[in-house]
Amino acid sequence: MHRHVEWDDPGSDSVMRHFEQQPGSASPPGRGDILSARYQGKVVRVRVEAYVNDTSIGDVVAIIEPDSGTRRRQLGKLCLGDTVRLPDDRRAFEPRGKERPDEPEEAR
Repeated sequence: MHRHVEWDDPGSDSVMRHFEQQPGSASPPGRGDILSARYQGKVVRVRVEAYVNDTSIGDVVAIIEPDSGTRRRQLGKLCLGDTVRLPDDRRAFEPRGKERPDEPEEAR
């Protein structure tokens, strides 16, 4: 059974919007791929088990606080291991981490 999730709108981090600007560079997700989306402001990673009608079906493998990188086991009713449906239009790129000013540029 799939857990119903109301994914956040990916906005400027939309994977679909990125690929619309670069036609031909996108391929459908495959089994084992890890996709990201946003849920209640957090980053959720999903491991794809199947891809049907522009929707990935898979298990939640991470729930991450975007500012700190802290991982959670649960967010509301969503838990690690839950099987979810992730439509292509809700996929999001991972947020860029904060750059540390003391870190050499080549290490970034």
